[in-house]
Amino acid sequence: MMLAQNVKHRTVAMLLGLLTATAFAVTLPAQASARGVSIDYDRGLGGSASEIGVYSPAMNKVIKNRVLHAAGGPAPTLYLLTGLGGGEDNISWWDDTDVRAFFAGKHVNVVMPVGGRSSMYTDWNADDPVLGRNKWQTYLTRELPGLIDGHLGATGANAIAGVSMAAGPALDLAIQAPDVYRAVGSYSGCAKTSDIPGATAVSTIVGLGGGNPINMWGVPSSPQWVAHDPYVNAQRLAGKAIYISAATGIPGSIDKNGFPNPPVEALSAVCTGLFASRLAQFGIPAKYVLHPRGAHTWGLWEDDLRQSWPVIAGAIGA
Repeated sequence: MMLAQNVKHRTVAMLLGLLTATAFAVTLPAQASARGVSIDYDRGLGGSASEIGVYSPAMNKVIKNRVLHAAGGPAPTLYLLTGLGGGEDNISWWDDTDVRAFFAGKHVNVVMPVGGRSSMYTDWNADDPVLGRNKWQTYLTRELPGLIDGHLGATGANAIAGVSMAAGPALDLAIQAPDVYRAVGSYSGCAKTSDIPGATAVSTIVGLGGGNPINMWGVPSSPQWVAHDPYVNAQRLAGKAIYISAATGIPGSIDKNGFPNPPVEALSAVCTGLFASRLAQFGIPAKYVLHPRGAHTWGLWEDDLRQSWPVIAGAIGA
């Protein structure tokens, strides 16, 4: 019992240290622009790919989105979110996987936003001195999908998937906007935000980008940390197609295009297993995959995207 208490005290101290290290919170709430969401530009990238700049009123800036256009007629749309750097560091689905070749000829639009470093792809309460204005939930649920549907002539059937930092947020976005996403994929992440380990992990992710987690959802004891916890709110995923995966952290031939990180992947495996049990507790069906080899690399996630595609495609009519 004493050991458990000491561990808990050290964990709390670590979390408080992280919050202190990221210094101060901006108290003024972010204000949205009066200008409406709109296409700023659409330029070809070769083949069926283009880069579409979308002005986000909520963030008052143009967001770059790499888009793979569907083969033939009105099609559904898959939104793919990347990890810690938000793709701003040229580490992303586009840069590090065969995503273009895999979706070539498939009846689906694929949208890959660039941005959101250390943001958890959520709406922040306040602008951050380092990370600026983050209103990613608004962008990914209320601004971008409707605009993409009209611009591409899409069907309105959507799915979302995220990797590493974005894995838990992909689940959260599907929960927060049940009318927008029919299917969700979560690869090598953690679906907890409100218990001590979860809040510590989230605060670390934000802190690695130089941000202050208090500017996101307030102090970790506040209700928003619970409201955005997919583990707590798992029952709200009922009726959606779900694919969740992680690997043991043991490096293997599946690892390529990235430096293996066994500890992070092993923690993701524990977290994902707990989430799979949570879904089973509510009788919510999900495809759960634990890879015997894999250590948090793009080779692992490229394989996950392929394995999850039948689950996702079936739900959105691709």
